[in-house]
Amino acid sequence: MDGFSYNKILFAALTIFFTINYGLILQGIIGKIYARVGRRIGIRLFQPYFNIIRQWATRSAISHGVMYYLGPVFRFTGGAGILIFTPLILDAPLFNSFTYAGDVVLVSYFIFLGTLGMALGGGEAGHPYSAIAVTRGLAQTAAFEISLMLAIYSIAVQYNTISITEIIRAQQGGVLNWTLFTNPIATAAAMLAFLGSMMRSPFDVVLAPQEIPVGPPTEYQSQFLAMLMTNRTIFPVAKTVLYVNLFFGGVALYDSYLLTFVVFFLKTFFVYLWSVFVGVSFPRFRVDQSIRFFIKWPLLIGVIAVVAANIRY
Repeated sequence: MDGFSYNKILFAALTIFFTINYGLILQGIIGKIYARVGRRIGIRLFQPYFNIIRQWATRSAISHGVMYYLGPVFRFTGGAGILIFTPLILDAPLFNSFTYAGDVVLVSYFIFLGTLGMALGGGEAGHPYSAIAVTRGLAQTAAFEISLMLAIYSIAVQYNTISITEIIRAQQGGVLNWTLFTNPIATAAAMLAFLGSMMRSPFDVVLAPQEIPVGPPTEYQSQFLAMLMTNRTIFPVAKTVLYVNLFFGGVALYDSYLLTFVVFFLKTFFVYLWSVFVGVSFPRFRVDQSIRFFIKWPLLIGVIAVVAANIRY
């Protein structure tokens, strides 16, 4: 393996390390926002750091089979895979990792890999109700991913490429060049699908915290839970970065690194905040309500986006 490959691996590791820390800080901020909406003080800003360190420091002797161990690994791989093949900052070698010509297709598979891995792991956890969460999660994921794939197909037709890097380049030159303004229909379908992928209220049908006391925090302990918690810091940020790249112009490398990171934080934070705003505004849907929502409005908008893109481009 040559030096170039070693550099790529190092840059990918640094990207994951950067994202984990950014995700932990976001968790603290979002926790504060949720608490303030409910007129509570909330957790300390750095409490997510303490929680994840405590779990990594503990051990567990519980075993339910091979897939029980591999579930958190698949889940982590899904989030890390999105990061590795998604440029965080355009033309910045440190944050481009393994981006290549058809990375938007591969990244789409990684989005589903994490959910599928968690379903396989949860299904072998031994809890009599684990199948309920598995069924809920896979059904909702299939429902919102159809809309997301239609939106991605629409912009792939629009820009005549399936490279995330080239899609970002096509949006440079001003705010009006963003996909948000050049293809608002696809953006609307994708942003509705984004709510399901973040699995916050009203679409947190997997954990269903108001209904049944089961889920990964109950089924997994110690380092297994720590890996899931680590992924909870990576996966949302990775998907947010992907949305920024596809629909909100991405983040270009400015002359000042400070300005570059300010733009990065602002864009990712406000896209992330979209799911938080909806989450604090609406109560949780039932499973049938959630699935009907995704196969109705986002799917319809996604189909319109595809038809419009093929007619226009």
